[in-house]
Amino acid sequence: MRTVWLNGEFLPETEAKVPIFDRGLLFAQGVYEVTPVIDGHFCNWPHHSARLTRSMALARITDDTDWPPILDELIRRNGLTEGRIYLQVTGGAPADRDFLSPVEPVPATRFAFTQAAAVVDQPKAQEGMRIVLHPEGRWALRSAKTTQLLYAVLAKEAAREAGADDAWLVDDGMVTEGTSANAHIIDSRGVLVSHPVDHGVLPGISRLSVLPLARDMGLTVEERAFSVGELFAAREAFITSATTVVMPVVEVDGRAIGDGRPGPLTGELRQRYIGRLRAS
Repeated sequence: MRTVWLNGEFLPETEAKVPIFDRGLLFAQGVYEVTPVIDGHFCNWPHHSARLTRSMALARITDDTDWPPILDELIRRNGLTEGRIYLQVTGGAPADRDFLSPVEPVPATRFAFTQAAAVVDQPKAQEGMRIVLHPEGRWALRSAKTTQLLYAVLAKEAAREAGADDAWLVDDGMVTEGTSANAHIIDSRGVLVSHPVDHGVLPGISRLSVLPLARDMGLTVEERAFSVGELFAAREAFITSATTVVMPVVEVDGRAIGDGRPGPLTGELRQRYIGRLRAS
């Protein structure tokens, strides 16, 4: 049975309980991070830690948990070699439900767990993903990694019902990002175009790491929004996230991107990024 960590204790997953008055449960006042695990080690912690701090500040959550020893111990106890590790921090559990946080602060609720999964040898890296476009309908503040994920869940469900792997969100004709990943194209000029990090998209850690690798490859990188028309005219398209690392997109709304196969630049970026994660 998997071991999880909750509020200072390592427990069997069936014994971990959260009170019904927890503010993460009642109001989605919770933030989280997911980091890939490769060769038994979690990756990119300084970047994840910085984003977690920003997200907590925005969500008005106070916590000073020292996460790395906890994550290391979870990986060890669960014998995880490859996959991901998830941690979440909420506004805690006061005595009763109230929109306002208690005047006397309550301790944050904190938990973490591991998930075994393929990170390096994912079949979709060879096949490519099929995407559908979906109207952007999330709240305006998307730069914090909060647990307010209902719209992303609905968009993923719509993609599955359409026979696709995921959805890319579109706001006034411009692609923002995927449901749980940053979206990128290699346009008709051979330029990598990626939505700028602002309140319109999540500042992805994989995105942060991959763009410098693209520049090292000699690619020009433009951090700007791209249109649906540019997407369909692109040579290549791909996503970046902690769970997919770098993953090619070969089809959008039933139309092939490029020649309908994973692009060579995307493939090289994926291999370089995996190599960087292993080296670090």
